[in-house]
Amino acid sequence: QVRLFVSGGGSVQAGGSLWLSCVVSGLTFGNFYMGWFPQAPGKERDGVASITNYDKTSYADPVKGRFTVSRDNAQMYLEMRNLKPEDTAMYYCAADVGYWRAPPLSASDYIYWGKGTQVTVAS
Repeated sequence: QVRLFVSGGGSVQAGGSLWLSCVVSGLTFGNFYMGWFPQAPGKERDGVASITNYDKTSYADPVKGRFTVSRDNAQMYLEMRNLKPEDTAMYYCAADVGYWRAPPLSASDYIYWGKGTQVTVAS
């Protein structure tokens, strides 16, 4: 059974930084990709960063230059800097198996999901 465990998050003032971590277990294939998906109340779950097992990354435009996704085998990290109030959301981690030239940022391209962790940025 595939499971994803998310940790990190919390509350911070605008301009601050936070880390998120996601560990996946139960995936026996090495070629799996992972992504981070924030979801604010009433909004879609849109990806902001993703990474393949060969460290190819994708970022959504609003977070380029502020967020950095990294990976150490089955553990993925998200470093969030210069946080803005609009970054406030529940952040979910997701994974799936396959090869991409650039890892996807669409939730429909992922089948394994972890529980979210709240990120709150105060203005």
